[in-house]
Amino acid sequence: MEISWHTKTFSLLLLFIFSTLAPSKACHPVDKEALLDFKHKITDDPSKLLLSWTVSSDCCTSWEGVACDASGRVVNVSRPGLVSDNNDFIEDTYMSGTLSPSLGNLSSLQLLDLSNLKDLKGPIPQELGKLSKLTHLFLDTNKLTGSIPITLRYFSQLKKIYLSDNFLSGIVPPSVMKSWTSVSELGLSGNALSGPIPPTIGKLVMVTKLDLHENNFTGSIPTSIGNLKNLKYLDLSENQIAGSIPQSIGGLAALELLYVNQNHITGRIPSSISGLSSMIFCRLSENKLSGSLPPSIGLLSKIQRLILENNKLTGKLPATVGRLTTLTDIFFSNNYFTGKIPSSFVNLLNLQTLDLSRNRLSGQLPPQLAKLKSLQALDLSYNPLGLVRIPDWFQELRVFQLMLAKTGIEGELPHWLSSSSISQLDLSSNALTGKLPRWIGNMTRLSFLNLSNNGFHSSIPVEFKNLSLLMDLDIHSNKFSGRLNVIFSKEAQDPLGHFNSIDLSSNMFTGPVDDDIGERPAMASIHSLILSDNTFRGPLPKSVGKLGELQVLKLVNTGLSGTIPVELGDAKELSTILLSKNKLTGAIPEIVLNLKELKQFDVSSNKLRGRIPPHKAIIPASAFKNNPGLCGPPLPPCKRI
Repeated sequence: MEISWHTKTFSLLLLFIFSTLAPSKACHPVDKEALLDFKHKITDDPSKLLLSWTVSSDCCTSWEGVACDASGRVVNVSRPGLVSDNNDFIEDTYMSGTLSPSLGNLSSLQLLDLSNLKDLKGPIPQELGKLSKLTHLFLDTNKLTGSIPITLRYFSQLKKIYLSDNFLSGIVPPSVMKSWTSVSELGLSGNALSGPIPPTIGKLVMVTKLDLHENNFTGSIPTSIGNLKNLKYLDLSENQIAGSIPQSIGGLAALELLYVNQNHITGRIPSSISGLSSMIFCRLSENKLSGSLPPSIGLLSKIQRLILENNKLTGKLPATVGRLTTLTDIFFSNNYFTGKIPSSFVNLLNLQTLDLSRNRLSGQLPPQLAKLKSLQALDLSYNPLGLVRIPDWFQELRVFQLMLAKTGIEGELPHWLSSSSISQLDLSSNALTGKLPRWIGNMTRLSFLNLSNNGFHSSIPVEFKNLSLLMDLDIHSNKFSGRLNVIFSKEAQDPLGHFNSIDLSSNMFTGPVDDDIGERPAMASIHSLILSDNTFRGPLPKSVGKLGELQVLKLVNTGLSGTIPVELGDAKELSTILLSKNKLTGAIPEIVLNLKELKQFDVSSNKLRGRIPPHKAIIPASAFKNNPGLCGPPLPPCKRI
């Protein structure tokens, strides 16, 4: 989006320059006819971008978005759908129709900007290849189809071309890429282009920005990519690229931003990566990279964000990472890194995010990490660290996000948490025990709390109500007991503090569930409510139907009795309703079974009776089984009396 906006700023500037050069001759008749034919093929123009384009007026002096040279030849056509006026007010419009082949007759045209019109359809005309003087072509954010015409190889003076966010398909013709030796910016992202990236891409020796992301490119990254010595921005993400990263990538000394994420790239990260001396942002995540991280990575002296998560990287974290003092974010999660966290990480004084989760790291954590005063998020979850207890030096950190799931923590929660500024806390899947302390109410900045899969055994203290910013609560699989009223009646600090999700399943809570659960302020915008495997008894409250944003409701094996309330059908966003293994009676309300978003429904093992209402959702017979009184599809038909 940033690149696209810069190009639009340039085109508007160019349009202003051309418009101030009053042509000495009237608009050339060939150019006028070509533009009128373009207008003729536009079927809808709601903002009247082409209103001034009339047969009776001069296209050089009277037509908006058109500029001419001194001889009356059109050199600029700029009618984008996203424009800014002198007051920086952005007008967003669209234009429907197709691109006229007659545009190819504008033999002096240098700039064509029909971007962001959203609804231009059909192919890019082959005839555009006749525009030998074209330097800027912006057709992005439309609905253009077909392939990239091979005739575009005649754009010998082209500097910037954006065809992004269309429905273009097929290969990129190698001869086209080979001829664009003057191009500085190339945007083909957000299409359905396929085949390998042409090796001739190495001919784009002037290119500074190359965006091919979100296509279906296959094959490997061409070795010739190393020829692009002026390249600053390279985005090959969200494709089907395989093979390894070529050693030649180390030749891109000017490269500042590299995105190769979400591909199928294998092999090692080449040691030549050290040659990317200007690199600021590097994202190689969501691939199949393997092997150890090369120590030469410590030579990326300007790097700020390093994202390598979701690969198959192994070995120890190189101590040389500690030399990258400009780093603000490290994302190394979901790999196979082993050994200790290097003590050299203490040098990363600008580090704000350190995510080493889901690896095989072990050993003592370096206490020196307490010096990382800029650190805001620390995630060491799912590593065999064997912490036993959260180190006391953690309280010297000023983190807002602390994630230590399944790191071997035992015992009770450390009291220093009560005076911390933590907003997101995940201590799940450990061996924590004892009561949930009353001082939990002092952690008033909490927005996310996950204590699931531990051994807590107490009721929820009344001080819990003070967590007025809490939006996501997961304490499933503990031994919590007592009533739920304290949780549901939690304070909310508008506009924050309304629950998004609650998971209290697999505990020892007792009921009944509060009748007014759907009227509590903290519950007003909840999306997911999971209360399964507790002992509530009593009915499912009618007020649950007032939870207008509720999508997931799970109350399996809770001892619920009474009928399924008709009012549940008022919760229009419900997609999952699981009420199996209870003591529910009566019939299934038709309005509930016909909720528009319903995808998953299970009321098996209850005491329900009557005909199953006709429904559109595909629900298996197993979702209704063990209700002796239910009948009708997908169960056997009801018996006639």
